[in-house]
Amino acid sequence: MQIWVDADSVPLVAKDLIIKTAERTKTMAIFVANQPIKLRKSPLLVMTVVPSGFDKADDYIVEQIQAGDLAITSDIPLANDILDKGGMVLTTRGVVYDKDNIKQKLNMRDFMDTMRGTGVLELQEMSGQKPYGDRDKKAFADGLNRLVR
Repeated sequence: MQIWVDADSVPLVAKDLIIKTAERTKTMAIFVANQPIKLRKSPLLVMTVVPSGFDKADDYIVEQIQAGDLAITSDIPLANDILDKGGMVLTTRGVVYDKDNIKQKLNMRDFMDTMRGTGVLELQEMSGQKPYGDRDKKAFADGLNRLVR
């Protein structure tokens, strides 16, 4: 197993938990982003910088991931593609996406895009993502520990 991290938007706290888990379990963690992020020197930690552009990091992860690997992302279309390849998906808030729940998430995402695109839902009516808190950190750590052994 390898851990693939959609690192463009991973919270610092989650990044630190991924690093600690990778080192504790001797599992390779590959961070993929459009710009470099700082990682400590370790043969288990890799920073892969992809060209700038829409979904370049996502495309790279989908190309490289193998069945049984774990991806850390909140990107629903990316999660769906990873599941199609036999990978596992965990969000930084501790939600595990699987074949049973990803279609519902995709449908809701598409519905919200349609609502925004048609002007039915105004920007001020949408709630932004809530701040990353202790509950999120614990749920992510628990999920990571359950999936990476």
